[in-house]
Amino acid sequence: MTIDPVALTADLIRCPSVTPAEGGALRLLEDLLSSAGFECTRVDRNGTPNLYARWGRRGANRSFGFNGHTDVVPVGDEAAWSVPPFDAVQKDGILWGRGAVDMKSGVAAFAAAAVDFVTQTPPDGAVILAITGDEEGEATDGTRALLDWMQAEGEAMTDCLVGEPTCPETMGEMMKIGRRGSMTAYFEVTGQQGHAAYPHRAKNPVPAIARLMDRLASHELDKGTAHFDATTLSVVTIDTGNPANNVIPASSRATVNIRFSDVHSGESLSEWLRSEAEAVAKAFDLAIAVRIKISGESFVTPPGPLSDVVARAVKAETGIDPELSTSGGTSDARFVKDHCPVVEFGLVGKTMHAVDEHVEVAQIHQLKAVYSRILKDYFA
Repeated sequence: MTIDPVALTADLIRCPSVTPAEGGALRLLEDLLSSAGFECTRVDRNGTPNLYARWGRRGANRSFGFNGHTDVVPVGDEAAWSVPPFDAVQKDGILWGRGAVDMKSGVAAFAAAAVDFVTQTPPDGAVILAITGDEEGEATDGTRALLDWMQAEGEAMTDCLVGEPTCPETMGEMMKIGRRGSMTAYFEVTGQQGHAAYPHRAKNPVPAIARLMDRLASHELDKGTAHFDATTLSVVTIDTGNPANNVIPASSRATVNIRFSDVHSGESLSEWLRSEAEAVAKAFDLAIAVRIKISGESFVTPPGPLSDVVARAVKAETGIDPELSTSGGTSDARFVKDHCPVVEFGLVGKTMHAVDEHVEVAQIHQLKAVYSRILKDYFA
């Protein structure tokens, strides 16, 4: 059995699986994998669709896993697309459509590689695919649900590869061995509304929020570590919503996003944020409320056997030695890392989430070849 990863990608793109809709994508994969001898289980939780597929016996000494998602972000302004976003138009060596890069091509490539591998050269071990329909959303009932179910059922991956796009410009140039931590902090300063001509009768929250944002943005949190760039803090919005030029507002809000290295934890940064807010609140005699959401802690899978086998496969199929990086945003690897060693390798991600998202057809074939070689070398 030989699976064409481009045709499978196109079929998946035609499934309108905008989070949280399943759109038929997981049903399509379940049919394909079941016919190839995979034992498939739907692990839906709270309405979120997930698929677990295993070839080989449960509890095998070695089990290689792939993780990915079939849900996609909304198309945005559909009129701005040059092709219908769910038609999977292919022309001039390019496949167009929402999810073409992030990450239906990645799922298609590893599903195709896994099916070919187990049907042509059955390994001494297990091959596992853990695929969610909830990566682009809140991600509370996606890969997390799969891992919870696996623990309860005695299912396990020895090692895992997440098929997210990892290459900035050229196929093969980068793989991810970890990710920075990610968190968002929301601040609201409460003052007292009054007339702008009589500021002594009011308590203006705007200077306080401005001072706090300046303190946070000006502070150097670290200089980076062996595997991580320096922690960054970005002020993403300051909102007062005051349309009048002669009114001191009653409140003002701001939000910051932090991508942090392994110098910090979400808890340590939360303590720092709250202490800074407390200092400014005291200086201005105002109340500042702080709400913090930690999306994921920083982590790294130290270079070793897993990263070596992936890097060798990438070099063999692309001619490039991939950089071992922890850059970029978050991925579901932040959940998998608590289960087993995990790395990421996938396509060039330049058009992900964009209008006219597209991928070179040749890259999809190349990605399947990389994944196929990883499986062959891993079980050799």
